[in-house]
Amino acid sequence: MTITFLKYQGTGNDFIMIDNRDGVLRFSSAQIVRLCDRKFGVGSDGVVLIEPHSSEDFYMNFYNPDGSQSFCGNGSRCAVAFARQLGIVGNHGMFGAIDKPHAFVVNDDEIAIQMRDVEAVNWEEGQCVIQTGSPHLIQLVEDPDKLDVPLEGAAIRYSNRFEKEGINVNFVRMGEGELWMRTYERGVEAETLSCGTGVTAAALSLAALQPSVREVLVHTRGGDLKVKLERTVEGSFHDVWLCGPARSVFQGTIEL
Repeated sequence: MTITFLKYQGTGNDFIMIDNRDGVLRFSSAQIVRLCDRKFGVGSDGVVLIEPHSSEDFYMNFYNPDGSQSFCGNGSRCAVAFARQLGIVGNHGMFGAIDKPHAFVVNDDEIAIQMRDVEAVNWEEGQCVIQTGSPHLIQLVEDPDKLDVPLEGAAIRYSNRFEKEGINVNFVRMGEGELWMRTYERGVEAETLSCGTGVTAAALSLAALQPSVREVLVHTRGGDLKVKLERTVEGSFHDVWLCGPARSVFQGTIEL
């Protein structure tokens, strides 16, 4: 089977994008693993299939490199860029995903997607866990650049507390309205240059400590993203938007 694909990246988070609007393609976990393998396949942080949806503009069907499925923030922004290239959508609309429908808006180079609401952020001993479509642990540190993220991230992800379901681990240093972070991603089982759901979780964790903040600038190793948000007096978050660039890298074919 010959697969035609495009490769996209959003702040260094890279994805294999496939047009599956005819619904013909079905991949096994082993095939997803091979596609994402950086030595024997295309290499990526995940696979996105653009598929039809009964009520939204399209469905974003996302696979992690280990074949599992979850919601992906940067993958969704790249999916919007790919859908625009295919001529499916314009500068705003809705797409379906594994967790819920998501709105999107495109403004020049910036693609913004609306994330799920978060009811509460509970800090305890410099940590909090937030569900933003994928589960994320936020760990405050003095300097993320000095950490062995693959080692320390894996130790938390495979600890007794999280081993069964897994968790993404984000090491964060905070400033006023901005933060610096590195992420160990579940499903990739390695550090990635950026993680959209992790960036969102980290931004909300900062906003929980800085109540006046409505926009957070997030510095990742792959580039900068913004998270815009609104909050209620009870401390929950709504109208949360993940904003940043998404660009095509190359296209090709592969035999599976």
